[in-house]
Amino acid sequence: MKNTSSDCTEILVGKAASMDGSTIVARNEDGYGPINPIKFVVHEAKDQKNAEYVSITTGVHVPLPDHAFRYTATPQADQSDGQYEEAGINEYNVGMSSTETTATNARVLGYDPLVHDGIDEEAMLTIVLPYVKTAKEGAIRLGALLEKYGTGECNSIAFNDKDEIWLLETAGGHHWAAMRLPEDTYAIVPNQTVMQEVDINDTDNFLVATDLVEFVEKHHLNPQPGHFNFRGIFGTQSEADAYYNTPRTWYGQKLFNPEIEQEPTAQDIPLTRQPSKKIAIEDVQYFLSSHYNGTKYDPFGTFASGTAAEQRQFRSIAMDRNQASSILQIRNDVDAKYAGVQWLSLGFFAYSPYVPFYTNITDTPVDYKNTTNDVDVNNVYWLEKTLSVMIEPHYHEYSDMIHAYLDDCQSYARQRIEDTDNEAKSFDGDVAELLTKNSLETAATVSGRTHKLFDAIVKKGLMLSKTTWEKGQNL
Repeated sequence: MKNTSSDCTEILVGKAASMDGSTIVARNEDGYGPINPIKFVVHEAKDQKNAEYVSITTGVHVPLPDHAFRYTATPQADQSDGQYEEAGINEYNVGMSSTETTATNARVLGYDPLVHDGIDEEAMLTIVLPYVKTAKEGAIRLGALLEKYGTGECNSIAFNDKDEIWLLETAGGHHWAAMRLPEDTYAIVPNQTVMQEVDINDTDNFLVATDLVEFVEKHHLNPQPGHFNFRGIFGTQSEADAYYNTPRTWYGQKLFNPEIEQEPTAQDIPLTRQPSKKIAIEDVQYFLSSHYNGTKYDPFGTFASGTAAEQRQFRSIAMDRNQASSILQIRNDVDAKYAGVQWLSLGFFAYSPYVPFYTNITDTPVDYKNTTNDVDVNNVYWLEKTLSVMIEPHYHEYSDMIHAYLDDCQSYARQRIEDTDNEAKSFDGDVAELLTKNSLETAATVSGRTHKLFDAIVKKGLMLSKTTWEKGQNL
């Protein structure tokens, strides 16, 4: 069950591109296998003099600041190879998603090899999110740690606050760059280095490793003198990218810019686009739970008549390796005390609802934090995973039930956010207590509906057996 990397899909939406003015950082956490039980927890703020982080994976020792802020996280249940806290929002309404596995090309790795006693994915959120007050601070802190300790993996990491989104990409063992997403754009990040033109002198919009320019010049790494294209210098453009990575970007841009004609395997798809219309939370959910719906590449073959080969041609976004999907939403139209919302889906996202949790909370539901390594439908992760095992063989027979359930849960989630916002406006007590109580109630209701769906799926499934025999048949 070792989670050495996250093979994921990410979408970022700037505040001027979102329907309600929120910044949105959202990502599917996928494993290299279908099983990696995930919890949802909240860590309280704490003082911690002389604290340090010690990785059980790489052995690195990282001194930590004397005070840690409160933050939410989605760690793996089995932490024998690290925490992998992955996604959360802290008390200053800074979100962090870590990480999106990428690749550095072999030429660069010859000069800056990956290191195996440094900071890897399993540590990144834990040593950064509790110590930053803005998205840009998150990129700066992580960048400095990467330069000092190095990393044994290639990754991209996203941060957001109420105004900005920053995307940081590593390059080799010690190098990196980060960019501020233009407010009126969105970006899709598959498992590929995607950052393009970087203006080293524009520190309002770009940050880079202290020796990045010198490193590139010294080793003659830039194929386009006069430009500094991070993807072109450090990334890959392989056949594997064309079939595993770029189709996901193609599909997302097909959803949000349907007027643009592109090929799924194109290697020149731009990172950022202005959407043809504003993007809502539901649009982000649809993308993250999609499987090339409505195209010949849909592995479920629902509406399009793709061949068996076409339906298996590209790596799907929703797939059996889905573990946890977090949409980190920082809102601008409400008070900062309840502006942060983490929409969380566990299991196989094509069948699993997104449940909204305010992040200024003190606790998470028992069935979200009690995740076990063995199958137990009394925790949400395994309940959703079990449903996926039951649904997939008869997807079309269950489809109407599933979509009615998902729509019902989403409408309920919107209602709960609206009601809680209104209640919080005039609440004269501890807002965190209110948000915790309401978030627990929201999750409990959705869990109840999921158990009812489970009941209905089992009962209908018992009628779908190939051995079913009607009385009087063939007599």
